[in-house]
Amino acid sequence: MRYDFSLMTDRRNTNSMKWDVEDSVLPMWVADMDFRTAPEIIEAIEAKVRKGIFGYTTVPDEWYKSIGDWWERRHNFQIDRDWLIFCTGVVPAISSAVRKLTTVGENILVQTPVYNIFFNSILNNGRNVVESRLIYDDGEYSIDFADLEEKLSDPQTTMMILCNPHNPIGKVWDRVVLERIGELCKKHGVIVISDEIHCDLTENGHSYIPFASVSGECADISITCIAPTKAFNIAGLQTAAVVVPNAMLRHRMNRALNTDEVAEPNAIAMEATIAAFSEGEEWLDELSTYLYENRRVAAEFLESELPELHLVTAHATYLLWVDVRCITMDTEGLCRHLREVAGIYVSAGDAYGESGKGFIRINAACPRERLMDGLERLRKGIEKYKNL
Repeated sequence: MRYDFSLMTDRRNTNSMKWDVEDSVLPMWVADMDFRTAPEIIEAIEAKVRKGIFGYTTVPDEWYKSIGDWWERRHNFQIDRDWLIFCTGVVPAISSAVRKLTTVGENILVQTPVYNIFFNSILNNGRNVVESRLIYDDGEYSIDFADLEEKLSDPQTTMMILCNPHNPIGKVWDRVVLERIGELCKKHGVIVISDEIHCDLTENGHSYIPFASVSGECADISITCIAPTKAFNIAGLQTAAVVVPNAMLRHRMNRALNTDEVAEPNAIAMEATIAAFSEGEEWLDELSTYLYENRRVAAEFLESELPELHLVTAHATYLLWVDVRCITMDTEGLCRHLREVAGIYVSAGDAYGESGKGFIRINAACPRERLMDGLERLRKGIEKYKNL
């Protein structure tokens, strides 16, 4: 491989949110990676820094082109330049959409278990969370379409936040499923906010399908949030894009982002994004191979060392969604125990909705040596927990 993902990076004392923990603790919780980003991105940033001036920044043509070319080449989706709006992040975009496209007291639907910050974007803005729980059966997740339609049909439900691919379960939704979601939302007058930030972190043979690419209906009712931040590990640069094919919806979203003051880039965001999508493809392909091997190693470890636990089948993200129901349903208590006794910090499934109880989320995006350290800590912590 051209790039070395086995390098044991040291992120302590670097103002890293992930690594702001006790020296004895290994953090495997929040979704950022312990790999240095692509050298091509670093070089682009260094070239900008050497110029020494960091004034107000505009969005250049190269930004639109790099995104358009990437989505056409990697995801078979043609994005018109006019559809794109810069935003400082996917979460700010979602929160702006909630504030400006719905009204206080309306319902916003999410499919749980799901990324916990969705709840913040909804509740902090005075809207109601409506959960349509995914069906978990024989180690796999699927959509309960009867429940989904019932909740979408409520006139008070005006927006759905779709996670595509789905965090934390790592599900890549197929075209049939996405088309059905689009049909139901169109039928009931519901806007779809599609969070597709994990779209470039899929296994070979399991490519994601952009929601807006599925049909004219899906394009017409959707606002898609995309970014290079998860795939290239540059979340701290605050860069994302919003894709809105429908002109009227795009006008409203553009006004939302601008009145919330989250539509102006920092001085580094443009260079990083352009370099990622123009020059980062080989790095990303090698990263995907490494992450796939990490998942395989973790699955084998759990099967042989912790057979009571079950790793849910996933084909996207670098997150391990682990069923621990044979050990406990109190996953908050389990996670506290694991941190205190075994020095491993993972996420309790409860944070992702009530249906996440009995599950934990583990971030496996790290050098394999660190992954094995984490898995050994997990084994020791679970063994001690069972003996309480």
